[in-house]
Formats: sequence, structure tokens, C-alpha cells
Amino acid sequence: MTKKKTVAGKQPTEVQAGPALAEKDAAPQKEEVEETPYEAVASICSVLVVGLFILTFLAQNYVIPSGSMEKTLLVGDHLMVDRITVAPPTKWMPLVHYREPKHGDVIVFIKPAPEPQLDSDGKPQYFFLVKRLIGVPGDHIRLNNGIVSINGVAQSQPLAAPTTADNYTPFLDEFPSIPPDASIGAVDTWSVAFPKYVKDGELVVPPDMFFMMGDNRHNSFDSRYWGFVPRANIVGRPLFNYWSFITPEDQYDQTGLGDRMGWMLHVVTHFVGDTRWSRTFHMIR
Repeated sequence: MTKKKTVAGKQPTEVQAGPALAEKDAAPQKEEVEETPYEAVASICSVLVVGLFILTFLAQNYVIPSGSMEKTLLVGDHLMVDRITVAPPTKWMPLVHYREPKHGDVIVFIKPAPEPQLDSDGKPQYFFLVKRLIGVPGDHIRLNNGIVSINGVAQSQPLAAPTTADNYTPFLDEFPSIPPDASIGAVDTWSVAFPKYVKDGELVVPPDMFFMMGDNRHNSFDSRYWGFVPRANIVGRPLFNYWSFITPEDQYDQTGLGDRMGWMLHVVTHFVGDTRWSRTFHMIR
């Protein structure tokens, strides 16, 4: 039989945790740092500056005030507009991709003719508009019974409202056969300049100019009434509809404080029911 030997004096030893070891085992505590009022204001300002930069130079929201682009755009649509791609190139952003506006683009631009009424300071008012680009520099444009022909080729434009026996209007549907004049609402400067752009019954688009029309062809105050849009007036192109709310067509003409407050209350109380949810994030084509 084998006996186990025990070494004398070698007794099991218990180790007690001293203060130093206890400190090592304890989880490290994070020091809380409170944000100073100055830092809070600086953070808010940074967000505002970035947001202002985006809205000023890169993208901008735009509200549709009229039915001139139905059914593509409806009154009350709120659009996010790309202000870079088709805008006139700038030297301070050389790495940005630019391209020239092309046929069929939906374009936001500054109307080339001022409004009849002056602003509160007595200065001319130039409004933002959104239309579809029909003609680029060098194009020969003609409408026959509402069908647009460019350089002698009839265009397929399925998004445009068709001409019917009920809405047929010679000035609009046979353009430029009938010259624009003040009696039909045309701008005087366009009426005077119009003849020099007509050749063999077609309107010729000059360099650095564009011809715009609304998709709702018989309810659109467009290039047929006020002429070409200069390249420098082009602001951008709508990307998508981020919110759409059922809105009367004359709502944005009511500028009184009482009207605005009443409309804001209407939006709040009818937000869910009158929002066109199916148009949310609808891409613009």
C-alpha cells in the first residue's frame, strides 16, 4: 500500500484581498462631463449652418401653388429640389457633376418676366416656377392640334394633358401660328420680340435659352405667354415629393395673417386625413 506523504509545515494558505487588490477588481467609474451652455449653443449653430448650406446650395424645398403641372405635380405637393446638377456651373464647386438641361426634364427656374404687381418696396417680383423643358437651344418647335413637334418630329409626351374638342384653343394648340398679345395675357416684351424667333412657321430657340411648358397644357402660364428662360435662371430639378397635402388652388394667393393662421390650424387638424400618403417620397419624372 502506498501512503501519501505530507510535507511538514506546508499548510494550505488563505489569501485575503487587501485594499489594493479590491481597487483593481472594482469596475472603473466614468467621469461625467457636463456640456457647457457655450458648447450647446455651438452645437446648435453648427447644425443650423450645415442645414442652411444644404438648403442654399445643394437642395431646397418647393411647394406647388398651381395646377399647371397636373397630373405630374399637384397643388400642395412639397418637393425636394436638386440645386446642383442642372444649375449653371460654379467655379467654387469644381468637383460637382453638372449637366445641361435636356428634353423632358422637370425644371425649377426663375420666371423671366416680372409680376404685374410690385413688392412692398416698390421693386419687381420674379417668382419661382416649375415646368417641363420642351425646347433646348437650336430647336425648331411647333404645335399642331396640341401635338408638339421638335425639328419636324412629333413628340410622344404621355404625361401632357391631351387636346380635346372641349379644351382646344388655337393660340395654345397651334403655337406659334397665332402670335401672343396682351389680349390673351401674354407679356408685352414677349409679344414684341416674338416675330424674330419665328422661321417657316416654327419657333427657333436661341442660344442659352430654353422653352418651357406645363403638363396641364390648357391651364399653364408658360413660355407661350412670356418667352424663353435664360440658362442663368435655372435653379434645379425636383427629385421627389416628400409631403403632399390636399390644398385649394387659390390657397397660396391668400397672404393675410388671418388666412395663414386659419390654414395652419386646418393642416394640424386634418394632417392625417388630407395628406396624400401615396405621393410621399414619390419620384418626379
